[in-house]
Amino acid sequence: MPARVLLNGRATQGGGRTGGGDFRRPTPPTDLVQAVDRACELLKAFQDETEKASLQVLAARTGLHKATASRLLRTLIHKGMVERLEGGCFRSLVRMVSHRRHRIGFATRGMDTPFARDVASSLHRAAERAGMELLVLDSHRSPQKALRDAERLVREGVELVVEFQSHERVAPLIAARFVEAKVPIIAVEIPHPGAVYFGANNYEAGLMGGRALGKWIREHWAGELDAILQIFEERAGAVPRLRVSGMLEGLLETLPSARSVPRFQVDGRGSFDCTLEVVRRRLRLLSPSRTAVLACNDPSALGAIRAFEEAGRAELCAVMSQNATLEARSELRRRRTPLVGSVAYFPEHYGEQIIRLARLILTGKPVPPATYTRHALITRENVDRYYPLDRLMSD
Repeated sequence: MPARVLLNGRATQGGGRTGGGDFRRPTPPTDLVQAVDRACELLKAFQDETEKASLQVLAARTGLHKATASRLLRTLIHKGMVERLEGGCFRSLVRMVSHRRHRIGFATRGMDTPFARDVASSLHRAAERAGMELLVLDSHRSPQKALRDAERLVREGVELVVEFQSHERVAPLIAARFVEAKVPIIAVEIPHPGAVYFGANNYEAGLMGGRALGKWIREHWAGELDAILQIFEERAGAVPRLRVSGMLEGLLETLPSARSVPRFQVDGRGSFDCTLEVVRRRLRLLSPSRTAVLACNDPSALGAIRAFEEAGRAELCAVMSQNATLEARSELRRRRTPLVGSVAYFPEHYGEQIIRLARLILTGKPVPPATYTRHALITRENVDRYYPLDRLMSD
């Protein structure tokens, strides 16, 4: 592959920032070379250097006739600035370097879970690579703190904010403040009114896990099940709750006999310690029985496993989780673990996708209202294939 070329250009030229600001294209000089001008517009039509775009898409973005765009692309390929890919798509080998350093706010849900740490780390790396300044505030401690942080980000003059706070009930108030200030929002995992959503397709991820758990119960327990324990994080609201609802639906779809099985719900607050305590209390009230545990995230799943093990009932629970963090993957490798699987969201890649959305918004390009991460079911059988480097990290 030819070496990538560096080309200076202003990221804001040619479009307005979503939600406010008037970035108008300056009047061009009269002595421009039209062919070069068109070639530059074509290069700028790529959203970033990783995008694969078709001739039709590039022509539509630039307003060029397809025949003109095709000739320009052939020239750029010859000069090593664009490459042609299989399937008729193209990829730019030019990195657009902005003279302006965008300032992005990041309201994080803290570092209390491995998932949150992975999201924050990936966003830091992606912002640094993109040359963006990231102003980080920990908005996880309370709804009041999340609101104060929104006010501060407005005062700090950020151009866009990434909201990853977990207090769903104040999301409308936070969003209203940013909308009033004309600051666009990317909401991670917890939807905010008027924001572009990025994160899990919670219900589909839940279905994936529930179906796999039902299949496991059929194969290992001959389809016999006595109870279903659902573990939620109430403060995160209705949308993350869909992952547990999806798991239940997937389980019942695969194991119809479980529709008559007693169901119990607890709020583990998304943490290991809280889940350990509430499941401990629940087990004291229940006689030993084969239990399917549907956990909203890995800390909840691991807390439930610890509680069942303390009660001497590890062989009587089958656990399905969400997120597939390093701790859950380590648990899957443990012999005789009750953890059947965990659905991966790949938070280590969130940053690059969020920054890609931010670039589009800040340059006035259209973005979908919701962008979902990909999901995969991680089990004991495939964990090393998906995450071969885990053992190096634990050494």
